[in-house]
Amino acid sequence: MLQDARSVRYYQRITDFLVDHWNRGYRFDDLRMYLDGYLAALRHSDALEAYVIHRLEEEALRFLHDPSNFVEPEYELEVERERGYF
Repeated sequence: MLQDARSVRYYQRITDFLVDHWNRGYRFDDLRMYLDGYLAALRHSDALEAYVIHRLEEEALRFLHDPSNFVEPEYELEVERERGYF
């Protein structure tokens, strides 16, 4: 579990990006390439400690492999008659 505030912010950025780009039509391989590049940039810039980046990678991969994160909600349309208005 991520506990450092900066690592949590990076995690939120990554997961928001992954969901946004999944909805735009990008698929698993594209998202994985982005994640690999993002983590490589974090390692190169020394923005976080190496062990924190490793934890961030584990959490992001867990998020990426969980299909429930990429399922669009099914909305139920109620007709006014079903609600009892008529």
